[in-house]
Amino acid sequence: MTDLTTLLEVGGPVAALGGGAAYTRARHPAAYWSAVGGPISTVRLLSSYGSVMEACGLTVAPSRLRVLAVKATTRREIRPVPPRRGILRPTSTGLRLRLRLAPGQEPADVAASAERLRHAWGVHAVYVTTVKPGLVELRLVGYDVLRRVRMPRKTGGGFLKVPVALREDAMPFVRDYRTVPHQLTLGATLSGKSMYLRHLITGLAPQPVALVGIDCKRGVELAPFAARLSALATDPDEAAELLPVLVKEMEGRYDLIKERQGIAPCTPDEEITSDIWGLPESERPTPIVLFVDEVAELFLTATRKDEERRDEMVTQLIRLAQLGRAAGIYLEVCGQRFGAELGKGATMLRAQLTGRVCHRVNDEASAKMALGDIAPEAVYAACSIAPEMPGLAVAGDTSGGWSRIRTPYLSLADAAAVCQGTADLAPDVPALKTFRPAVPVHPVEAPAPVVRPRPVTD
Repeated sequence: MTDLTTLLEVGGPVAALGGGAAYTRARHPAAYWSAVGGPISTVRLLSSYGSVMEACGLTVAPSRLRVLAVKATTRREIRPVPPRRGILRPTSTGLRLRLRLAPGQEPADVAASAERLRHAWGVHAVYVTTVKPGLVELRLVGYDVLRRVRMPRKTGGGFLKVPVALREDAMPFVRDYRTVPHQLTLGATLSGKSMYLRHLITGLAPQPVALVGIDCKRGVELAPFAARLSALATDPDEAAELLPVLVKEMEGRYDLIKERQGIAPCTPDEEITSDIWGLPESERPTPIVLFVDEVAELFLTATRKDEERRDEMVTQLIRLAQLGRAAGIYLEVCGQRFGAELGKGATMLRAQLTGRVCHRVNDEASAKMALGDIAPEAVYAACSIAPEMPGLAVAGDTSGGWSRIRTPYLSLADAAAVCQGTADLAPDVPALKTFRPAVPVHPVEAPAPVVRPRPVTD
């Protein structure tokens, strides 16, 4: 009886401790990793590093000098040599470890064993990146960081750089317009595409960038940000008037580059390889970011007259995509559906959009249109996004690389408040003055902060 009482007295606290750990792991994975998961995985890695490397086939035969030294000093068995391990660095989401590859090894060998390493060391995922020839970094992620998105404090933002989401390897996904000038973003209703767009606009709002919107859904997506927009078209008729103005603005900037660099006026725009960033800052035109929401509305036609207008708008969009980068004009094309059946010019426009972000879509053809030509294996990942994971997407570019990302939650009211608070920062672009949306003035009790601390998506 005494033994039973003692067992119950000891078992109660143990059960409570186990239940608390399980609850913390489910509801607060970051805290659980820092307190429990991280130390356990560290011990596993340090104690089993050599045997795990050997089991994964990542060891090589020792050098002759090492063999002679072992034979001369000890009688130990001569074992294969694993990659030399660097200092293990813990992070809030996992561990980082650098490996010096042995002669004859390549980063692909380590990447092929990532799944084995994940199970051996008890972590959620292992990602391999090349630091320099012969040196790779293992990024061990302790838990699913996309289930509850928490943006890191250091996101790597800057001019024309917007940290818009979190990647599955716990690194921020930064939309860099200087590196990837144009992008195609697809997503079905309630997939999180609008949230992605809000982060882009609020990230660019404090910067000296002109924001232009084409929203053929009567402006329901972009109208709340009208205070910060330099131009807004809310139907195809207005878009047909705005696009030629942007093309003319682009041509004027090319003339400015020609004049500054002494290029002959008869030189075709396609042969000019420089851009506005080579101009003095006092003469440099303001960069323009064009947001096109529901691009399919620009392709749809009902009458013969609509077809002519459509062909003109598509041609102008393609010209902006082909030549706009050097003139400082960048495209963000969004839509629920994008396919070759939209008509002439759809495939050509897609070919000019370097970046691709595909949220949950309603058909496989849209996923293939977004990712099939750059990373066919990413199509399956995009088609497997669950409806209960809004904001989750697959991001890639024409280099072939891709990763899963998720955008943190940002309410429409907060995004509109940021745009309202930065309305005075909207650059003055004379060509777009007639398209500047009229914004009613509302009294504001307190200015909204431009930078919001660590947004979270549950």
